[in-house]
Amino acid sequence: MTATASPPAATGLDPQRIERLRDSAYRIRRHALDMGEVQGQGYIGQALGVADVLAVLFGDVLNLRPTDPEWPERDRFLLSIGHYAIAAYAAFAEAGILPVEELETYGSDESRLPMSAMASYTPGMEISGGSLGHGLGIATGMALGLRHQGRPARVVNLLSDGELNEGATWEAAMSCAHHGLSNVLAVVDVNALQADGPTAGVLRVDHLTDKWTAFGWNARRVDGNDVAALLTALDELRDAPDRPSVLLCDTRPGHGVPMLETREKAHFLRVEAHEWQIARDQLTEGHQR
Repeated sequence: MTATASPPAATGLDPQRIERLRDSAYRIRRHALDMGEVQGQGYIGQALGVADVLAVLFGDVLNLRPTDPEWPERDRFLLSIGHYAIAAYAAFAEAGILPVEELETYGSDESRLPMSAMASYTPGMEISGGSLGHGLGIATGMALGLRHQGRPARVVNLLSDGELNEGATWEAAMSCAHHGLSNVLAVVDVNALQADGPTAGVLRVDHLTDKWTAFGWNARRVDGNDVAALLTALDELRDAPDRPSVLLCDTRPGHGVPMLETREKAHFLRVEAHEWQIARDQLTEGHQR
């Protein structure tokens, strides 16, 4: 099923709400570039691509107390795709969970910000991701636990289209729908890329909206780099009281930095030393237009 994104004028959304979140996405991208320069390489393409999604989640969806990451009533954000840690740290800093100054320690010895997400290291990181296929199962268990405790908190799981190659993800999807866990929101970064190459060439996952709907989920698919479309879809997904919801987000690796967006796609980007400032300049120029 083809994604359709509603134009901002048709959504009835507050323009200031949209602009605030676009500014947040810009800062998340800027933080990611700064962290990437520390190591000279990394999962920069994914971080730039998913920044709009994270800006909306942390700026408009998740109920958190930034200064109290263990607050019992908090919404749980689960990062299945541990290599997206660079993007998550940028979002954490934007949300006030981490100090911006700490981002310069990314991937360094003794840092709380390892290159792959680890719950034992980083405030706000609920699970250690990276071994793909486990996030949605953990989300299902957490959501059941919250229900039994009578807590209204939601569980939001960010996963990838490559992760949909894992059978455990679909077992969790069945279980989640069976239990009617309306407090679960799965957000899938559909960037058509994974470690072994283009997703379509490794193990294609077609008709995603239809697949999730058939598994008993309330499903929407949108342009994941369109803040207004993301907000509209998430507002619609809140109206499903008896089933879990999934938002399929078509994103473009490197989005916001033409030099990287048009580069041959790679799971792990190497950026030359002189290119980091070019990337920042392109990002700022694009945001100011």
